[in-house]
Amino acid sequence: QVQLVESGGGLVQPGGSLRLSCAASARVVGIYTMGWYRQAPGKQRELVATITSGGTTDYTDSVKGRFTISRDNAKNTVYLQMNSLKPEDTAVYYCKLSTSRFASWGQGTQVTVSS
Repeated sequence: QVQLVESGGGLVQPGGSLRLSCAASARVVGIYTMGWYRQAPGKQRELVATITSGGTTDYTDSVKGRFTISRDNAKNTVYLQMNSLKPEDTAVYYCKLSTSRFASWGQGTQVTVSS
């Protein structure tokens, strides 16, 4: 099973930017979906963005136009570029790999948007 490790979280002021990374322990072949999720205190985990093995991307409405999901196949890494951050973006961000055979989650990285 593929292990995932997120990085890039931190404290940023409103309007600032962060780039999260999700590194996979091995190359993923076949059909898969990589997703970024987030969970704020007292709230359910929500899907933020996805990218499929075919390159199709999708975003939840609240981040459209501000966040961009991308990948570097050579590095087995998926990124989440987050711009124009708002306090309501504060959460632990997780990446998830889904295939027909298994699903894997990373450990999460904290993003705090505050002045």
